[in-house]
Amino acid sequence: MRARVSWTLVLATFLAFPPFQRERAEEMKFGQIFRIERMRVDPALTQALRRSWDTEASAFAFPWGHMIPSLEDVSRITGLRVYGRAVSSYTYPCYHDLAEHLLHLPVERRSSLLPRVALQESLGLYEGGKNAGESEDEYLARLAREELASEPGPQADLDLRRFLVLFLGRLLFATRGDAAHCRFLPLLEDLGEVGGYAWGAAFLAHQFVGLSASERQTSMSGFYPFLQVWAYLHLPALGRGDLTRPGFVPIARRWDCHRDTRHLVDQLERLQEAIDSYPYLDARPYFGRSVWLHALNLVLPLNLFLTQRSLGLRQSVVEFPVRDRFRQPGRSFRGLHDTTNWQERAREQIENWERKGKGSAVQDREAAQRQTTELRSELERVRGTGAGSASSSQSAGGSPSLMEARLTGAVLRAEEAQRHLEERERDLELAHEHAMELQSERDRFRGEVQTTRSERD
Repeated sequence: MRARVSWTLVLATFLAFPPFQRERAEEMKFGQIFRIERMRVDPALTQALRRSWDTEASAFAFPWGHMIPSLEDVSRITGLRVYGRAVSSYTYPCYHDLAEHLLHLPVERRSSLLPRVALQESLGLYEGGKNAGESEDEYLARLAREELASEPGPQADLDLRRFLVLFLGRLLFATRGDAAHCRFLPLLEDLGEVGGYAWGAAFLAHQFVGLSASERQTSMSGFYPFLQVWAYLHLPALGRGDLTRPGFVPIARRWDCHRDTRHLVDQLERLQEAIDSYPYLDARPYFGRSVWLHALNLVLPLNLFLTQRSLGLRQSVVEFPVRDRFRQPGRSFRGLHDTTNWQERAREQIENWERKGKGSAVQDREAAQRQTTELRSELERVRGTGAGSASSSQSAGGSPSLMEARLTGAVLRAEEAQRHLEERERDLELAHEHAMELQSERDRFRGEVQTTRSERD
């Protein structure tokens, strides 16, 4: 996977930064991802997960029901920020002027993408293979040979902006065959605002798009450790990861890829058998509010509240959003011919994100209520049907029908799920109110700081 090389190059730049630049990356919540040890790729696990991906539901369809990576998973595994503003702004048909203005680099006129080599050389990166007997630290030190800005100032801002373009375009949001993207440049114009965006949500949207790519594509680009560690964490019986460093955070630092010397085809067969016969109690399907994930021209649903067969709830018809219905943008960056304001085009989805999924929580509660009502009606119908034979069953010492018993259990579980959603909705309302109070305090504090700076100047 191409990200293995990109990871080394990006990490070499980060390590070459002076302490104050690393602190700025930490404030943006990007620092923890560089503490993750470089992990071996597990192509068999990646292909097995791809085969289980349900593109329509944006979730893994396993024999026990749907499972899906959540925002909590992104935060715990990678350390990326999952709360804050949606990663949404303008996209442009041409980034030449913006790239030249913000990066001070020549831009090829035949493309709206920044040449990768020029960007790397501006950061002092020179690709080269690892020498025999060379340690990882020596290799990283040799990659970054030129000194970067050693104190805050315009040159330091330029270095950081170039680094973020490399990090976002070549590692975190990398796609197959693309040079370094400039699509995130509008968000990097004000470096002080970068840390306020929910990059983890954009990262998850990008993961979903990568999984929904052509079925002929077996590998994945981008930050591959996320899905590997997600499987190690939630599907431990597959035995693909070795827990070698318990207690480390982000938790991606805890695992190493299990070495498997068998042929890839044999590994895939064994993995599929393990998934098909996975222990029932080990699976942990997710429930919660549904929100929209934003990454500029990617706006994708995170459907967390999916009915689970593993819980015994009846599988109802689930209507998933489609691209045309919600005017969802395409995932292609090239070929955009108009300046697009995604805050306007995806206004409904962004408002949903700002409400922390509160609107979807209401919809989930209403859906649970409808399902509970349907199950109760079905239970009453079964009871009525069996009333005629009740006396004979009782005289013979019989018990209620198996169907009635199952429906009774399903009703109880549906009622419990409904109560959980009602509690979750109240918690979301309180959390939203608290978040608004904190945001008001932050805005007031920023205003006081700016006033103090103006008076001092």
